[in-house]
Amino acid sequence: MGRSGRSLPYARNVQTRPTLRLRTDDAEIRAGLDRIRADFAVPGPFPAAVLAEAEAAAAAGPPERADLREIPFFTLDPVGSMDLDQAMWLERRPGGYRIRYAIADVAHFVRPGGAIDAEAHERGVTLYLPDAKAPLHPPVLSEGAASLLPGADRPAVVWTIDIDDAGATTATDVRRALVRSRDRLNYDGASTGDPRIALLGEVGRVLLAAEAARGGVSLPLPEQEVVRGDGGWTLEQRGDLAAEEWNAQISLLTGRAAAALMLEGGLGLLRTMPPAPEEAVQRLRRASRALGVVWPEGLAYGEVLRGLNPARAKDAALLFEAPTLLRGAGYTAFDGAPPADPAHAAVAAPYAHVTAPLRRLADRHATEVCLALCAGTEVPAWAREALPGLPEVMRRSLRRGAEVERACVDLVEALLLNAHVGQVFDAVVVEVNEGKPGGLVQLAGPAVLARCDGDGLPLGEPVKVRLQAADPSRRLVRFSLTG
Repeated sequence: MGRSGRSLPYARNVQTRPTLRLRTDDAEIRAGLDRIRADFAVPGPFPAAVLAEAEAAAAAGPPERADLREIPFFTLDPVGSMDLDQAMWLERRPGGYRIRYAIADVAHFVRPGGAIDAEAHERGVTLYLPDAKAPLHPPVLSEGAASLLPGADRPAVVWTIDIDDAGATTATDVRRALVRSRDRLNYDGASTGDPRIALLGEVGRVLLAAEAARGGVSLPLPEQEVVRGDGGWTLEQRGDLAAEEWNAQISLLTGRAAAALMLEGGLGLLRTMPPAPEEAVQRLRRASRALGVVWPEGLAYGEVLRGLNPARAKDAALLFEAPTLLRGAGYTAFDGAPPADPAHAAVAAPYAHVTAPLRRLADRHATEVCLALCAGTEVPAWAREALPGLPEVMRRSLRRGAEVERACVDLVEALLLNAHVGQVFDAVVVEVNEGKPGGLVQLAGPAVLARCDGDGLPLGEPVKVRLQAADPSRRLVRFSLTG
């Protein structure tokens, strides 16, 4: 089952309607998805040379390297995932914890300057659509020989990170090894009755507390997801499960460890984000006053957002405004002097992408830098020489990914609502245009977020809206305020 989605706020305290399910000939939605593929130049099948090179790489035996197959690694991913980048094993230690994080060693399978490498630079990232995905690497690698599937020997890059009881990193090591994952767990089925998940929760909560102490910002925004089931297509809302949030903290910890290595070594590729501009902070303050959400004097915006409950309509509306604070994320390459501002504002620390090399091009190169810096060896020329061009490749690729996801949701929204033009829906106002009429509303059901015309939209309040247009060909949905 393919999925595609985008983040949105939600409110459980408005009156809900049964979810609308799109019962249409698959040909109709697939035609719309094909238009999206064409509109955004979504990559199609891999060229023959890429497939041949991938088959040969997959057929090669496991390399000689350190043997860590005795460590009972496990993976934790969405249900049905096959491109498994990460496996983990956690241990309690006196005064803290040891985290072992095995990352798929994609560089082992990709010949620098070869067909796979060139194609990966064209694609940049894996793109996800509801009916299929356009992977960064051929499936024989991304869902086969390079994926950390259970019960199979796999080459990996293993991070060993020690933290204390307060979540501070006390030691970092990264090296190549041979691993064997024991289990493939999924977020939906993860239970703290499993001691592995219970310990992940313990470590995750420590890291979340450390994030809050640093001034980091996590937004509890669920996503709109396009889901295809036996009864047709629909839009659903999906929020982060606790295990997913804890797992994300392990990835963030590793990214911070990678950035520390790079900054100390004077070479790398950081994921950076500038501090929130004062204008955006003041806009959020005005929204909080309009919504009646308390913002105590002297409290930083991160603390305010952390205390919000997205199940409350007013809090959800304020959370919807918050992403305006977190703009300008990008990649920053350096060789020699570090960047003037190496931090990522949401992480509240320097940070790098190294944990998803099956799905993100930059991670393979950043990982190679970290391996060399940790070992005190020369960074391979192919990795070092590629660094200056990667920020633009990733900017273009991530932008296309976001546009494709948004277009997929827009298409299904329009198809879902096409037969309901003129109908009145319950909704919540989640954004208003300062000084101008109109804004955004989120329906109580289905999980639609769309423009709404009208003067004086009451931010954070339940309203009734009439569907004025739902045009699948333009992927457009428009409402107006009733009354």
